[in-house]
Amino acid sequence: MVERARYRGPGRRIRGALALALTAGGLAACSSGGGAPTLRWYTNPDDGGQARLAAACTQKAGGRYRIGTSVLPNDATAQREQLIRRLAAKDSGLDIMSLDPVFVAEAANARFLRPFAPEESRQFTQGVFPAAVQNSTWEGRLYAAPFWANTQVLWYRKSVAKRAGVDPAAPDFTWDKMIDAAVRTGTTVGAQGNKYEGYMVWVNALIASSGGRIIGNAEKGDDASIEIGSPAGRQAAAIISRLAHSKAASPTLSTDIEEQTRALLNGPRGGFMVNWGYIWRAENGDAKDGVISKSIPGDLGWARYPRAVPGQESRPPFGGIELGIGAYGKYRNTFAVEAVKCITSTENMKKYMLDSGNPAARPEVFDDPEVVREFPMAALIRDSINSAAPRPITPYYTDVSGAVQSRWHPPASVDPNTTPGRSATFIRQVLRDEALL
Repeated sequence: MVERARYRGPGRRIRGALALALTAGGLAACSSGGGAPTLRWYTNPDDGGQARLAAACTQKAGGRYRIGTSVLPNDATAQREQLIRRLAAKDSGLDIMSLDPVFVAEAANARFLRPFAPEESRQFTQGVFPAAVQNSTWEGRLYAAPFWANTQVLWYRKSVAKRAGVDPAAPDFTWDKMIDAAVRTGTTVGAQGNKYEGYMVWVNALIASSGGRIIGNAEKGDDASIEIGSPAGRQAAAIISRLAHSKAASPTLSTDIEEQTRALLNGPRGGFMVNWGYIWRAENGDAKDGVISKSIPGDLGWARYPRAVPGQESRPPFGGIELGIGAYGKYRNTFAVEAVKCITSTENMKKYMLDSGNPAARPEVFDDPEVVREFPMAALIRDSINSAAPRPITPYYTDVSGAVQSRWHPPASVDPNTTPGRSATFIRQVLRDEALL
């Protein structure tokens, strides 16, 4: 086995083993076949909203270039693998890519992304959510342009909350109160407990809401401080363990992802659920199509992510998509920059939010009358994104996330007395090549 290069600070690249292995992946280039050049934008799956933005920005380009789209896999990890494989092979056909925020640092550290110059960066950072800018920045340079931001909120059945005698929008509403309310009413609390990135989102949000973090000093790479074994880590573990062993837990909690928790909320025992902002559009669409009862959207309430600790504001999860420009594309310094400016304009962020339901990366969009009419919880989503806690920003994020998932899954196995400490040890071992995932 080839030992990976260890990240020690500025200028270090992606670990050697991964980079060498991935160069065996295939290449794919894009050619316009004459006439205006075609930029290839690799998008995360949606309902075609990104393709429609590509068409609008192509029209705005006035014949100087075109933007074509290719859709990446559904799973965020699979998206990363495909992009990193091609970037490691210096594929010039990767002009623009939609990146999950947690993968920007890895690609930037490996010099796979074209950094934006300071004068370009202002276009992409002014009036943008701080968490989106933070996730797009590595070693003080902007490597991606925030496109859309996301957060989780608490979705609940208003009839259940009334029956339980609780107000989920109250400032003192905690995970413990929510679990108690669900147990009293014979309903459930939905969360993403499968062994995948969505579970890491839950663990990270609970730790952040408890006043802690998984790692610190991420710029030190594999010498980062491992902080998950803290009182905040134990508090997060206590909440997961309590839910998993309660009657409020989904019977399939250890395999639940976003859509399974939505189905749980819509079922006969549906009560409460933490999930992303797409829920409102999805629920109304399914009710219109007859997939769920037309009465369900009217019974759907929303509130800020529950508190983990009384008296301490929650730190909701942060997600979304950033746009990166490939470091090897022919038009990386010209048309690709112009195209990203067009795609991430305030006007197009609003258009994409109304079209796809994915929240914009600029707070001002949430005050737009059209957006407020379409999303009555727009202010809540805006405020939640403003308060959101990013997952660890590190070029070794995949290792950190995998290590946490392996020691915290299944949820019913989590022990607040041992799990945080065991996971801290394992993260350190993985980062130092002393253990394998």
